[in-house]
Amino acid sequence: MGHLRYVGRLLDSAEAGLRHDLQGVAAELARLSGWAYFDARQYSTARTYFVQALKLSHTQGDSLFMANVLSCMSLLATYDGNPNDAVALACRAQDAARAVGEQPLVMSMLHLREAFAHAALRDAQACHQAVDRSRDQYERSRGHEPEAPDWVQYFDETKLLVDTGIAYARLGEPARAEPLIAEGLRRENADQQRGRAFHAYWLASAQLQLGKLDEACTSAGLALGLAAAIDSPRVSGHIQELHRQMLPYAREAPVLAFEQRMREALG
Repeated sequence: MGHLRYVGRLLDSAEAGLRHDLQGVAAELARLSGWAYFDARQYSTARTYFVQALKLSHTQGDSLFMANVLSCMSLLATYDGNPNDAVALACRAQDAARAVGEQPLVMSMLHLREAFAHAALRDAQACHQAVDRSRDQYERSRGHEPEAPDWVQYFDETKLLVDTGIAYARLGEPARAEPLIAEGLRRENADQQRGRAFHAYWLASAQLQLGKLDEACTSAGLALGLAAAIDSPRVSGHIQELHRQMLPYAREAPVLAFEQRMREALG
């Protein structure tokens, strides 16, 4: 945020050529500020910074970066209980990306953001269609298409697999979700702690839906251990939600053990 304010002051006196570059820097700093507030579960403040990033990228004429910001806003809307807005924002992001031309990897990621929103609405048909479009675009991205922007390079085959599983878990289709998320966790690097914490949570959630209490508590324990290392309120909130989902099994030994670990780790 301090860097964003500093760049804002530079913009006031910058010449035209430099001003364009500074707007790009400011847009990314605003997006990062929004993402930090999103991870802190301060959704209204996060939305303010995302809107600032969107305006800056629009002024700069960077449609691909606009798609990036809109995808963040879509995910925020899904978390904030506004799935209809999340669908609309994901579709706006897709339109912004299409304006640039062929960007299959970007489109693959954006279709999965749309799938998350449809899953939150429990619209199974729309969710599955969005997942299918995401897979098709990912396959196209492996051909001779233009190089994708840096900000979407994280979206590889493992991420596609995990996010598809998360969409199914959100939708209430745990039998489809569990093997996909489990395979994604198996492939991920151990140093990807934040992502693995989220994915372990979703694996535990799917296993709990399937009645696999021991496996769910083991996965929840993995998420808890990772959460203690990264200090993310959003991850901690997921784990607390998982604990609430375990209330029907509150007297079972695996749940009691997990609850004790959670008290020690999160207070």
